[in-house]
Amino acid sequence: MKLFPLHLIPASPNVNFMRLRWISIGVAILLAVAASAAMGIKGFNYALDFTGGTLVEMHFDRPANVDHVREQLATAGYEGAQVQTYGSGSDLLVRLQTEHGQDNAAASNAAAKAVLEAVNSAENPAHITRSEFVGPQVGKDLARNAVWALLFVIIGFLIYIAFRFEWKFAIAAILTTLHDVLIVAGFFAFTGREFDLTVLAGLLSVMGFSINDTIVVFDRVRENFRNLRVEPVELLNRSINQTLSRTIITSFVAFLSALALFLYGGGSLEGMALSQMMGIVIGTISSIFIACPLLTIGFLKVSKQDLMPKAKDLEALARRP
Repeated sequence: MKLFPLHLIPASPNVNFMRLRWISIGVAILLAVAASAAMGIKGFNYALDFTGGTLVEMHFDRPANVDHVREQLATAGYEGAQVQTYGSGSDLLVRLQTEHGQDNAAASNAAAKAVLEAVNSAENPAHITRSEFVGPQVGKDLARNAVWALLFVIIGFLIYIAFRFEWKFAIAAILTTLHDVLIVAGFFAFTGREFDLTVLAGLLSVMGFSINDTIVVFDRVRENFRNLRVEPVELLNRSINQTLSRTIITSFVAFLSALALFLYGGGSLEGMALSQMMGIVIGTISSIFIACPLLTIGFLKVSKQDLMPKAKDLEALARRP
């Protein structure tokens, strides 16, 4: 006896996604342009990891409430301060961005004293154990390494997909993945939310999740061509429908994990969790409405010849009993 007789997702859905391919591609282009404009006009609100600033380590006599410390610092004028625990609950790490032009040790010491005055109380006295200035050169190195990491990921994806499928599939997959990352990054630029290394890590995970969903659909496209003799548009549509249940279920579980991190991971992981949640939703939608539709337009338009099994695959099939 089935406990849940009702299914939210049909076992064999038959939705004509390809009918909406021009609308979906048009919406994707508009979103990409809007995200690019937000990054170009407003830019990112870079955190201390990229801009440099003051780092203060503090010890409290009793375990401190991190959210309360953030509120105290915000009241004192340090709304962008990053506060996190390290070691025990009585040790806090506070990171501040210094004002423009105040990139020296004297300004760092002054900021550390201001932080101590803001959070110190008779109920739970605080003491500074270490304070130092993190120069902007560190931020430049991190930014350069981040760019290299993105380039290596993109090149790796291109090589893998082109080798496993066709170059048209590789370009379509990369365009879809870059679209997803661009939208998430544009959201952070438009809203002015702090952009730090955890958000960058979230963007990299968005790339991995997006490319995984796309490859699953493309793999089904290749399998179906060996068994179905239909036009490429119909074949792409059937492949999306056949992987729809798997895509939605996987995305839902991944979204719940990111949501738990967002709710209980604390302020230091909030940006990463938010970028992952957005990436999961956008990546799922793009794998359905963008990846395959790209294979029906322009120079990326696939033909039956493109979908024919490779010679090696034919030889392997011929050897099977």
